[in-house]
Order: sequence, then structure tokens, then C-alpha cells
Amino acid sequence: MTSHQPQGERLLEINGVELCTEAFGDRTNPAIVLIAGAAASMLWWEADLCERIAARGRFVIRYDHRDTGRSTCYPAGQPGYSLTDLARDVLGIQDALGVERAHLVCQSMFGGIGLVLGVDHPERVASLTFVSTSTGADDLPPPSSDLAMTPQPDTSDAAEVVDHVVAGARAYAGGSPHFDEGTIRALVEQDVARARNYASTLVNHYSIELDGPARGGFGDIVTPTLVVHGDHDPLLPLPHGEALRDAIPGANLLVLKGAGHDLPRPVWDDFVSALVRHTEEGLS
Repeated sequence: MTSHQPQGERLLEINGVELCTEAFGDRTNPAIVLIAGAAASMLWWEADLCERIAARGRFVIRYDHRDTGRSTCYPAGQPGYSLTDLARDVLGIQDALGVERAHLVCQSMFGGIGLVLGVDHPERVASLTFVSTSTGADDLPPPSSDLAMTPQPDTSDAAEVVDHVVAGARAYAGGSPHFDEGTIRALVEQDVARARNYASTLVNHYSIELDGPARGGFGDIVTPTLVVHGDHDPLLPLPHGEALRDAIPGANLLVLKGAGHDLPRPVWDDFVSALVRHTEEGLS
């Protein structure tokens, strides 16, 4: 086995629920936990991307949040957990895999998980990377008017669900020249087929309590932080990334040219190189 091949999915009992995880690379290397955004399973951190990061000397962990993929699901519209419960899930995964301190890469709405852990549990966090996220300040630009709300699909019709999610991904790409509909459709088809309950995936994360850290906010993060943001992001336009950089002491910003609210393959080289440099901090 080469050092960066995946090690297979594992269902772990953590915090009274089942969480599906998958690791790539040598577990003696610095650990990176990839935290997907709302309604996104581990598959949205594509395996090829995980392998690229692992090949650069990192132990990469991706996982299904509650209500995504193969992890525990709750009835649609009735999530039995809060944001801080999802943050504790990350610590539980680290415990289960023997990772004392991990580099956390948090996407979109679940940048909130990185905020909670960075402020309340800094001893478990080696660095933070926020991808396509925001401080949530009221004076930042609103989402593009092109992001019209669409009706929820008939979740008993898998083809309709796939079309709905692909249309959302296309809109979130913000007209990016990098959007590859064929790749996204194949990913979504796999995601829908693999999920325990995709009806819950579509709605539950948007119904949870977004409780924040007990000890402060973005200005209280002391962990080395990288902010990554696409210049085509229609949901959280680039000033959101700039505001996040400015809010966190010492944070750096990487602008991904041509990327929307996503990480398309053509920007992977820039993203991986920046992430590897960022996670060198503290290595002997």
C-alpha cells in the first residue's frame, strides 16, 4: 500500500451516535480533519483531493456529519443536536483515531465548528483553515440575487433529488469557469444512493441551534489560521472572507481565482500547496 491510499470507511460510536469516517495516509503524519459544510457528506471532500493532501505528508480524515451519508440520521425537520454537538463529534473522532491535536479545515456554515473548537478547545487544534465562510456580520454583502430559493424535491424520487442538488451546486459555483457538471452529477448520485436518509440531509442542518463558543468569538482565536475564499462566491461574496481574515489575529487569506462557493479541481494545486505550508507549523 502506498502511503496515501484510503484505509476504508469505518463506523465509529461517538457521543451516542454512529459517525462514518475515512482516513488517507500515514497516521504518524500530522492529522488534518476535513469538515464539510451544511448538508454535505464526506464525499464533497473528494477522494482525489484527500489523496493529494495525504501524498504531501499528512494524515487526512474525512467524515459524514450527523444527517449525512452513513452517519446517524434524525427525522427530517427534527435534528436532535446543536452546532456544539457537531463540534464535540470532531473531538470524538480525534479521540477514536488517537489524534491529540489536529489541523481543522472547515467549510461554509460549519466554519462555526472551527470557531467553537478554536476558542473553547484550543489545546486540540493545531491550526484552522476556513473555506468559503464568514463572520456573519450584518454589514457584509448579501448573497447574489441569482440564488433563488427552489422548492424541495420529492425525496421519494432519487432522480428529482439529484437534479435539485446539482442545480444548487451549479448556482453556488457563481458562474465559475471551473464548474464541471458531469463530475458533480456523479458525486451527487453517489451521495444520494449512499445516504441513510437524504430527506434529512436536505433540511436538518438548517434547523439546528447555532450556539457558538462559550468563551468568545473570532477575535479570541490564537491558533494559526488560513482563510480560503473563491472570488466568484455568490453566497458569501469575497468581502466575507476578507472580513474573516481581519477578525482573526494573524490570519492569512488565500483567494482562489475562478472558484465559487466550492473547491473545484482546477484550484486544488493552489489550495493544497497553501494548506501544506499552513500545516507545517510546529512540525519538527
